Amino acid sequence: MDQPVLYSEPGASWWPLLWGPVFALLGVGAEALTGSVWLTLWLLVAVALFVPTLLWVQGRRRVYGVRLTPVALHQGREEVPVRDIAAVSGVEPRSGAKVLGGGWTLPRGTDPMPIRLADGSVVLGWARDADALRDALDRLLAHRA
Repeated sequence: MDQPVLYSEPGASWWPLLWGPVFALLGVGAEALTGSVWLTLWLLVAVALFVPTLLWVQGRRRVYGVRLTPVALHQGREEVPVRDIAAVSGVEPRSGAKVLGGGWTLPRGTDPMPIRLADGSVVLGWARDADALRDALDRLLAHRA
């Protein structure tokens, strides 16, 4: 069953996919000014740059994406059921707290958000806009109580 998304960060945008085709179009334009144009070669260049960029964007969206539903908080490759979250406001970060998402450190460009779990342990969540994610989780936890 699909759950409504209460907060979402994609992890990466799709605009880098334009790099390869735009570079190829610039190459076609430069060749057109100087003589004959090798369209097949530029098409291969566009595809050769598009495919690895597509893999890179998809990987970043999977590893750095954040999504909150009424059932779970998804941080990268890790999912924390909302029923296991005790609090997000007023939680102090602890030295050596586990970082959610499967990484050793917070993803670059994100802010930490300490989360107290139902078992009393503290883990480190993260988001580009940690305050907005904290607010969404607070509303969800208040509604649950």
